[in-house]
Amino acid sequence: MKLVYHIGLHSTDEDRALRCLLQNAEKLAEVGTIAPAPGQFRPVLRQAMIHLRGAPASRHIQEQVLDEVIDHDTTERLLFSNDSFLCVPKRAITGGALYPLAEERAPWIRNLFPDDPAEFAFGIRNPATLIPALQARFAEEEDFAAYLARIQPEDLSWADMVARFQRAVPDCPLTIWCNEDTPLIWYDILEALTSCPNALELEGVHEFHRTIMSEEGVERMERYFESHPSENGEQRRRVIATFLEEFATPEAVEEEYDLPGWTADRIARLSERYEADVAEVAAMEGVRFLRA
Repeated sequence: MKLVYHIGLHSTDEDRALRCLLQNAEKLAEVGTIAPAPGQFRPVLRQAMIHLRGAPASRHIQEQVLDEVIDHDTTERLLFSNDSFLCVPKRAITGGALYPLAEERAPWIRNLFPDDPAEFAFGIRNPATLIPALQARFAEEEDFAAYLARIQPEDLSWADMVARFQRAVPDCPLTIWCNEDTPLIWYDILEALTSCPNALELEGVHEFHRTIMSEEGVERMERYFESHPSENGEQRRRVIATFLEEFATPEAVEEEYDLPGWTADRIARLSERYEADVAEVAAMEGVRFLRA
C-alpha cells in the first residue's frame, strides 16, 4: 500500500481536490485508490499523531487506524488530504520561516505507516497573496499590522521550507506546484494525487473551473474535451489557457489588497523572491514539479 499525503497547504487547495475525489469514490476504489472523507480520518490521524509524536506506529496501531478510516479490504493507494497536517493557519508563518514546524511534523505524518512507501503533495503560493489570505483566517484574533510585525515577510523562502521538509522525510518523494497555476494544471494535480490516467473521466472534474469562469465558458470547455478525449497534458493546458483568457471572471483572477504596510513595492519584491524560489524548488532532486 502506498500512502499519499496531500498537505495543502493553507489558502491553496481549500479541499477542492478532496471534494472531487470523494465524488468519484467508487470509481477510484475500483482501481485501488481510497480517499477517506475528512470527518472520517482527520480526528483519527490527529489523535494517532499526538499519541506517537513522531515515533513509528506499531502494526497494532496501524491496523486500528485503518479499521477506523477505510471500509475496503484491498487498498493499493490511500490518500489523506488536510491543509492543517503541519499546523493551524496562525502558525504557518513564524519569524522569517514558512511552516517552521515542517521538520517536526513531517515525520509525525510519515510514521503513521512507517513500513509502507509514502509521498507528499502540496501547492505553494506567492507570499504577496498568501500572507493576506492567511491573516484573513484569524483576523479576529490578530490584526494585519500585528501579524506583519512578527512574520518578517522579506525573509520567507519556499526553497528553505522544501529543503527542511525533505531533510525530515528523505525517503518520501514530493509533488509540488504553484497555486497560481492551479487553473491550468488542475487535471494534472488530480492525476498526480490519484494515479488516475485521465482526470477528464472523473465526475465533477470541471467544478473547480466553475469558480473562476463563466458558465458558458465551462460548458464550452467541457464540450471541447468531450470531442477531444485524447488531449495530453500540454495540449490540455493550452486549451484551458484559451478558455480562461476569454471566459475567466475578473474577481477570480485579480487580487487587490488595501492593507497597512502592503505596498506595491513590497508586493513586487516578494513576488520576485517567490519566482526565484520556484525555480530553485523545481530543480530540486526528489521533487516532481507540476508546471503550467
